Amino acid sequence: MANDGGGPGAAAPEQLPGMGGVPAADVRPGAAASAPGGARAGSTGRATGKAGKKASRKGARTPSATRKVARVVVDVPLSHLDRPFDYLVPTDLDEPAVPGCRVRVRFAGQLVDGFLLERVDESEHEGRLSFLERVISAEPVLTREVAALAREVADRYAGTLCDVLRLAIPPRHARVEAEAGQAARPSPDIVAGVGAPAEPGPWQAYPAGASFLAALAEGRSPRAVWNAMPGPDWPAAVALAVRATLAAGRGALVVVAAGRDVARVDAALRAELSAATGTAAGAGVAAAATGRDGTAASPPGEPAAVTTAGPEAPPALHVALTAELGPAERYRRWLAVLRGDVRAVVGTRAAMFAPVRDLGLVVLWDDGDDVHAEPHAPYPHAREVLALRAHRAGAGALIGGFTRTTDATQLIETGWAHALAPDRATLRQVMPRIRPAGEDAELARDEAARSARLPHLAFRTARQALVDGPVLVQVPRRGYVPALACGRCRAPARCEACQGTLSVNSSHAAPYCRWCGRIAGRWQCPECGGGQVRATMVGARRTAEELGRAFPGVSVRTSGRDGVLDRVGGEAALVVATPGAEPVADDGYAAALLLDGWVLLGRADLRAGEEALRRWMNAAALVRPAAPVVLLADSALGPVQALLRWDPVTHAERELGERRELGFPPAARMASLTGTPAALRELLEAALLPEGAQVLGPVPVPAGTPAPAAGGGGTAGARAPGSRRPAEDRERALVRVERAGGHALAHALKAGQGVRSARKAADPVRVQIDPLELI
Repeated sequence: MANDGGGPGAAAPEQLPGMGGVPAADVRPGAAASAPGGARAGSTGRATGKAGKKASRKGARTPSATRKVARVVVDVPLSHLDRPFDYLVPTDLDEPAVPGCRVRVRFAGQLVDGFLLERVDESEHEGRLSFLERVISAEPVLTREVAALAREVADRYAGTLCDVLRLAIPPRHARVEAEAGQAARPSPDIVAGVGAPAEPGPWQAYPAGASFLAALAEGRSPRAVWNAMPGPDWPAAVALAVRATLAAGRGALVVVAAGRDVARVDAALRAELSAATGTAAGAGVAAAATGRDGTAASPPGEPAAVTTAGPEAPPALHVALTAELGPAERYRRWLAVLRGDVRAVVGTRAAMFAPVRDLGLVVLWDDGDDVHAEPHAPYPHAREVLALRAHRAGAGALIGGFTRTTDATQLIETGWAHALAPDRATLRQVMPRIRPAGEDAELARDEAARSARLPHLAFRTARQALVDGPVLVQVPRRGYVPALACGRCRAPARCEACQGTLSVNSSHAAPYCRWCGRIAGRWQCPECGGGQVRATMVGARRTAEELGRAFPGVSVRTSGRDGVLDRVGGEAALVVATPGAEPVADDGYAAALLLDGWVLLGRADLRAGEEALRRWMNAAALVRPAAPVVLLADSALGPVQALLRWDPVTHAERELGERRELGFPPAARMASLTGTPAALRELLEAALLPEGAQVLGPVPVPAGTPAPAAGGGGTAGARAPGSRRPAEDRERALVRVERAGGHALAHALKAGQGVRSARKAADPVRVQIDPLELI
């Protein structure tokens, strides 16, 4: 085993592109580094010698006659080892050792997994090379495009290649791989039968909609930021765009936020592709993605009719990938994409790396949703990954939602994408009527309307709308009473043991701590000595209880963390939901109440206003055209005014301008560093930050924040679930550079992490580039 120095090596026809110039320990191409166990690049290491002696005792292994050197990325998430290593390919593994396959090698005296990147004739290493121990699977799961994309994502986020590959490639299931011969593939006639849409359908409401579809059907690569019309038609619009892409002989990848959205887009694709081919070929996940029993699991919210695959079942043209499928079924569908059995994919965040062949379109719906940010190292965002994929593959891109984020606005201002917005006259016909609480007329009628949680306007609107159908009630907080305060002095009620927030989970329950779970039945206020508590914040379950008493005889349904409703009927009902869990009504909601706007606007977050507007617009888009929506928030605030006019574009442009003046993302690039004070100082000293970089902080980390994973000593910070460290032991620093210096910042931080990991530093530092939460 030896380091290849990060150089391109000898050219080979099966070489994976994008692997050249991989930085060594000090992030300089060709620099020597120490591997675990003391093996030094360019010399015969101790672990390598042992492996060679062991092979001699068992019987000599001879290298392959052609392309005998395999370059392998090992599954070791240490920054100073983030480069390929050279191994010899023995003759018995010559055939299965193909680029992209999974292998097992001996690294620093231990057997570790890895991926074979390429095979070359000679190695640049002058010492002895170890042999590949075995080929785990001859299936080439790492494609050229995904390998190059993973390398670029790792460099973009100051991470390691193996961390990105862990996100991109699902775990192996040998039984599923053996089913390759049993899967039916779409016949060339069915594939060629996907014709371009004859009519623009939902896209006719957009001045540039028809030309966008035409460009996709002609094989071109348009890139657009899409402001969708309110209503339930966005899945049909996405399906039309995918159909136009398939008609040009290219593949499509659709990423949405939740499994419910996957089911809606999957149903729209099923209908659209079935109509396009004149068969049931587009019907769900069929034989190309099913198992031996001929059944295919459906994502959450999937209609009852599940496609089965038998000898007579038609193959599918698309698959749905979600985490809820289970490891085996998800791997089965992922293999169908890898092998080219299907050409379109719809899924959640993990699907952003799906190996779609001949990629012609990437779609990201609701890019402002925080679930698109990967919680594991190196913490990539789906918007950035899909934009990189579209740029590398020369594919089209459609980044859409009911609102517009500042990041999407940045893409428009740089010229990378164009705006795709509906005609204003058409928008006015379908947009809801927004009424903020606290209007002068309402204050004259109800003086308590400004401070009441449910003013008379909300009650009157709900009572009138219940005659025609269901009413949506959005509550920002889940639970019963998530926060308490002293009933006498109004000081926040906190746990005596850990200072966590006290809450109540039912009307008859005692207060308990949300951090440590301790019951606080005899709590006393440390400020005034009072023993009574009051609610400072009301959750969804308490709201449903209050509405049930206020509207006797009306069905009250809840949708949130305890159970998410997919759809509701057209009968009269009050549907209480937390943001993101609002079900779709069959005929649209007759009205909507958006409660506690101050909770969303008062968050200590740079994106508080943008996120509040996104959640409000997502809920308001579910009501019928011109239906009333009551918003309990101050009408003078910018996000409220944007909702009143249904104008997220102006709000996003103004927000981006303000951030540019203050030097905040996306106008600038920032890195968040979290760790112990000593570890932060060590990283900042080791990292040669680019010129003009500003270090803000460090400041103490709020109590209860998950700590970076222990061990490794310098990885970009894979999080240990549930790990906690006292707040006084950890700090956070921000490093800011101009947008053009983002690559240099990531390069420097990765170099610093490499120095720390080479020194085997005990305390890790989590490095996040452009995190969603900066405050």
